[in-house]
Amino acid sequence: MRVALPRARRLPGRSAWLALVALAAIAAAAIFLRFYDLASNPGGLYGDEAAEGLDAWRLLHQPGFHADFFVWFTSDGGREALFAYVVAGVFNFAGATALALRATAAAFGVAGVLAIGHLARRFGTWTGIVAAAWAAGSLWLVCVSRDGMRNMIVPFFGAVALIGILHWAARPGRGAAILAGAVTSLAAMYTYQPLKLLPVLVVVWLLWLRHADRPMYERLRAGVVPFAVAFLVVAAPMIAVAVTDPTNYFGRVASTSPLNPGVEADSNPIVHVFRTVAMFGLTGDPNARHDVAGLPLLPLPLAVVAAAGLVRLWRMRRDASHSLILLALPVFLVAPLVATEGGSPHFLRALGLAAPLGVTIGLGALEIVEQVRQRGSRAASWLAMAAVAVTLTAAAVWSGWAYFTRPVADRYAAFSYPIVSLASYAADHPGSAVILDEYSAMDVEFLDAADQVAICPPGSNVADPAAHSLYLALSRNDLASTLGSAVAARAQPIAWDPTGKPAVWAVTP
Repeated sequence: MRVALPRARRLPGRSAWLALVALAAIAAAAIFLRFYDLASNPGGLYGDEAAEGLDAWRLLHQPGFHADFFVWFTSDGGREALFAYVVAGVFNFAGATALALRATAAAFGVAGVLAIGHLARRFGTWTGIVAAAWAAGSLWLVCVSRDGMRNMIVPFFGAVALIGILHWAARPGRGAAILAGAVTSLAAMYTYQPLKLLPVLVVVWLLWLRHADRPMYERLRAGVVPFAVAFLVVAAPMIAVAVTDPTNYFGRVASTSPLNPGVEADSNPIVHVFRTVAMFGLTGDPNARHDVAGLPLLPLPLAVVAAAGLVRLWRMRRDASHSLILLALPVFLVAPLVATEGGSPHFLRALGLAAPLGVTIGLGALEIVEQVRQRGSRAASWLAMAAVAVTLTAAAVWSGWAYFTRPVADRYAAFSYPIVSLASYAADHPGSAVILDEYSAMDVEFLDAADQVAICPPGSNVADPAAHSLYLALSRNDLASTLGSAVAARAQPIAWDPTGKPAVWAVTP
């Protein structure tokens, strides 16, 4: 017999105009935090950003250039091409600049806020407002929204996929199943690694419903084949990539796995797991591109709200919608737990959590207010709502202050400021050549795409040094290994890091 579960109730004070005003304020905050001073903050340009921009530029200007099967770039370790195609569209109108690249990611960031709010709205209007408010002011999401990498499309597409699956649960049928399969495939196959676990989530969810809500499972079962067919049809180009070039397609995952003996991790697996779990209130990402000052993914007050949301999700676990969100949390926690390469916690690998975590925080606020109302007066519930609103506002203000007051010294190495200085100097001095490794050179190739600056790998044999009027490098050693010690001894610094140490060197042959 199916157990009737109460539907999530809206918070008091739920008039439509107030919700609309709140959503408008949230959207304005999301836009401000993602676009303000974007031309100079974070500044620089990291190599992975340059790779996206360079491929987008090539799509527009290099005849015959396209991704493998139009969906996969083999460069920079292998990447899904969806984001680069969108960037190419932006470049076509705004020009191929670092600002346009990052503005595309920022726009996806704003869209992700609205999508998370819409997803959570299925649990109540004010649950959606709270979820969107958290996403708008989350330091974690603000940081990644302002970097020009494909990672930022994950919150938006993750939320869209969950919306599609919940729509299927609300209206079981072939059409809804096909739509859910298509959007799930799009999100899983064409965005970034964490969302590749979406099919796992769907399978685990259906198995859970078979146990917890058999009538719902029976209604959905008829749509499983249409869902799977739609998923495979949309996924077909990426499946072709995986079959024809498995080394490149699976290489990035393999390189970050603890099974890789050469993996470079900042801690042993036990510490890695502890730090990753503790990102909810205690630990932060040491990578300055993903975080500021190692601050936790959730500040402690919001971690408490999320914990209340977990309590509510567990209590409602036999409901299809609540169980989907509940199961999504451990499923999308797998990626940052098992990928041990680099610093921990790794906030980019946790991006699959953005959408379900937003819903959890929204439900946590609802749970806190309802518990206060049951144990106190109506006035107490209003105070609880005010406390939640103040907490969300304070978190957003704190995020903005932390991000915008971060000094250049904290961003200098993380965002490759020296390479950008080198590229700028080369552009201002036609006939220059730069001495850079293949990865670092992508910055110059993108930033100086119209100038076609010559690039020499360190240690390469330059047949005719006089062919270029000026050589630039990040160190005297690179100049010496390429042009000889005598030439390198004459080099002069032309850019310095925040401590005053020479960062870019130049010499005439």
